[in-house]
Amino acid sequence: MAIIPVFIPHAGCPHQCVFCNQKTISGQQTASSRDVEQQLERYLQWIKPGPSNEAAFYGGSFTGLPADLQTELFRPVDKLLAEGVIGSVRLSTRPDYIDAARLELLQAHGVKTVELGVQSLDDNVLAAAERGHQATDVYKAVSLLKQYGFEIGLQLMVGMPGQSFDSVKATVEQVLRLDPSFARIYPLLVIKGTPLEHIYERGEFEPLTLEAAVEQSAYVYSKLTLAGIKVIRVGLQADEELCSEGNIVAGPFHPSFGELVQSFLLYAELTPQLQRLFCQGAGNIVITCPSKLESKLRGLKNNNLRRWQQLAGPVPVNIKARPDAERIMISWRLDDE
Repeated sequence: MAIIPVFIPHAGCPHQCVFCNQKTISGQQTASSRDVEQQLERYLQWIKPGPSNEAAFYGGSFTGLPADLQTELFRPVDKLLAEGVIGSVRLSTRPDYIDAARLELLQAHGVKTVELGVQSLDDNVLAAAERGHQATDVYKAVSLLKQYGFEIGLQLMVGMPGQSFDSVKATVEQVLRLDPSFARIYPLLVIKGTPLEHIYERGEFEPLTLEAAVEQSAYVYSKLTLAGIKVIRVGLQADEELCSEGNIVAGPFHPSFGELVQSFLLYAELTPQLQRLFCQGAGNIVITCPSKLESKLRGLKNNNLRRWQQLAGPVPVNIKARPDAERIMISWRLDDE
């Protein structure tokens, strides 16, 4: 399966949210049929035609565009659908730009998956971010999308203005009730050229630390995955445009943010087991793991391992990676053995 990305920055959005600068995030400036064609052409030479391939519109609120412009932007992907190069289309939009007429248009052009920029289900947080919609708009949109048989994705944020950890937890509980097919989790960054940059410079907003953003994102990830909701991305894509000098003014950015979250979850999962072993007098503890998990298990700059060694005191704790290991296992011996 191949996903062919097409960016339509800020297109269809009725206004700018305080944290948003889509032109910076996507690296694209306009929305037209020719732009779509040019972006598709960059990828088609590498794509083997097949029904599992998808064209994906990112970056704007697609269904907020006039219907005739939506039809124009669909034209290049309609051709790929007819030729069998791709089998479906996906796009992202706002929850308040979902209604029956719009969804019928999407169905006519092969759209199967719709991602909603939800960010939060706390009305106070949505108002502070100037989202321009309320939580009830999300509930209505998800219900209608399900009636029409679309696969639904929800995009969520941590660290928004006025958003406490309790607010994040409450949003997660509502998301579980909505039961989307998948979700994305992003930490809020202060991006150059956004209203939030000025709010930050006036000292009226403090972004999350990296540690707090990892902890909150890990909570969201854990709750969703335990409920069977797939998390397809954690953290923003660290592309050249986003990471160009000066674009990120402040906030918990890390190019491997998703790995930091996975590392945090492994630490949280294993620490209670190790603490019980320390209390029982276990010594020479070895944590064996599949090779692909070693960096996550060790943590950034061996942070997890160092913290376990500090908890253990004089007891040696080591990590051993094995290519044939299928899961993480802990072995030890008692001090009197």
